[in-house]
Amino acid sequence: MAIKSTIFKAGLQMADIDHSYYADHSLTLARHPSETDERMMVRLVALALQAHTLQSVCNGDGTLAFGAGLSDPDDPDVSLTDFTGRKRLWIEVGQPEDKPLSKACSKADAVIVYAFHHAAEVWWRGIENKLSRLDKLQVWRVPTEASQALSALAERSMQLQATVQEGALTLSSQRGSVMIEPIRWK
Repeated sequence: MAIKSTIFKAGLQMADIDHSYYADHSLTLARHPSETDERMMVRLVALALQAHTLQSVCNGDGTLAFGAGLSDPDDPDVSLTDFTGRKRLWIEVGQPEDKPLSKACSKADAVIVYAFHHAAEVWWRGIENKLSRLDKLQVWRVPTEASQALSALAERSMQLQATVQEGALTLSSQRGSVMIEPIRWK
């Protein structure tokens, strides 16, 4: 019998000062058995960094949600879908291959990758030339120390505060606080 995903609940209070976006989100994250707390929390960070697009892209009339992630490679880790069903934003975390990213660019208005892990630089050097032609794609690097520190915030039931200011995200809970300053690669 296959091991099932572990369900995590997160109450996320967003204060995105850069984009004047303030909202509370009730989130459900399904952590695949092979997924680490670090990766799951980077997915949450990706959603927090792009939560403002609910207002700026869809004028509040869309759905920002976690996808099936590792359970379905054809589904984004996070997506923004407008009321017509159109994928406005497709987000991947980790170090995806070029072909799925190319396919995602044909399905969505914008695609963002949040690379993390100590091997991200090696991945980027190997794939950068293959991704240069994808105009809809942005690639961001989440520093390793910050992504690893996120694991300490992971709980089955989380109450988190996220503040975005000057491009940096501070994610806090009663367990502590982590500041993430993503670096844009593409």
